Amino acid sequence: MFQIEISSHAKKFLKRCDEILYNRLTEKIKCLSLDPFPQDMKRIVGRKEKIFRIRVGNYRILYAVFHETKTVLIADIDKRSRIYD
Repeated sequence: MFQIEISSHAKKFLKRCDEILYNRLTEKIKCLSLDPFPQDMKRIVGRKEKIFRIRVGNYRILYAVFHETKTVLIADIDKRSRIYD
């Protein structure tokens, strides 16, 4: 089981979103603690770090996995149109 860490930017997004979206996002984040590489995960191309993304409707969760410390870092959460800038 992996430990979840959430960046300040992702926390800020979660505080601002409505309750339904918040519940959907937190459910996906909890699933990442059990399996950090779900079937719908994709790696972000063009970055030197290994950053992955999962979809939640029109929103994306970007995260990194650290096997040494068994940690998943939620780097960013935002709409699809803004997250890849």
